[in-house]
Amino acid sequence: MWFKKINIVTILMLFIAAWYSMRLTEFDLAKFKDFKNMIDFLGQWFPMDFSRIETLLYDSLETLAMAFLGTFFGLLIGLPLSFIAARNTAPFKSLYQFSRVALSFVRSIPEIVFGLILLTTLGLGPFPAVLAIMFHNIGVLGKLISELIEASDRGPLEAMKAVGAKNWIANLFSIIPQIWPNVLSHYFYRFEVAIRTSLILGFIGGGGIGQRLFNDFNVFHYSAVSLDVLIIMIMVIIVDFASSYVRNRII
Repeated sequence: MWFKKINIVTILMLFIAAWYSMRLTEFDLAKFKDFKNMIDFLGQWFPMDFSRIETLLYDSLETLAMAFLGTFFGLLIGLPLSFIAARNTAPFKSLYQFSRVALSFVRSIPEIVFGLILLTTLGLGPFPAVLAIMFHNIGVLGKLISELIEASDRGPLEAMKAVGAKNWIANLFSIIPQIWPNVLSHYFYRFEVAIRTSLILGFIGGGGIGQRLFNDFNVFHYSAVSLDVLIIMIMVIIVDFASSYVRNRII
């Protein structure tokens, strides 16, 4: 029953945690009492400045390219690593443990930290941003795919090994067909996340429309900011629908 003692204690702990978190974050809805400043600020966003629409569309394509390459290369590297990080396909237990720790370490570092390091060492531009997205996705996709491998049916794998197939051939033709639909699902989700990450990396010099938005905010060019935001919204919605369409067609 929902009113068991353990459930009541859990609910009380959640409320206490929420109350304490509100204190730490200075959570105060009373700050919304004066909407005049917000209305005046948003009023500066219109009418939109369409004079640089061609440049903005190019920046949007650059952002999409950053997200796509970072996720694509992350999958290319993370997929083979996931077989080493899966308990049932790792060649050695020590290698399995090392790969799990390595993937956890890479996954624990946010893209923004990778971006700050790479943009400082390699210079500003989209290339360091692509690498930052790629490194983080290696850790995330490697972890997710390794769990899919561990949950796969061992029957086809053992059957191929029984007829003399090498380990990599057995993995290729017995495990990947089982997990491929879920691999694609994870890939498209990470691609959508990478688009938003590309915008944040643009704030620190990674290029794309994120950098354009940051620059327009800094010079108080709010009529351009409104167009930047609109294009970002349209881009994310289009990618979301396109990803859903591809998932439904392939998966």
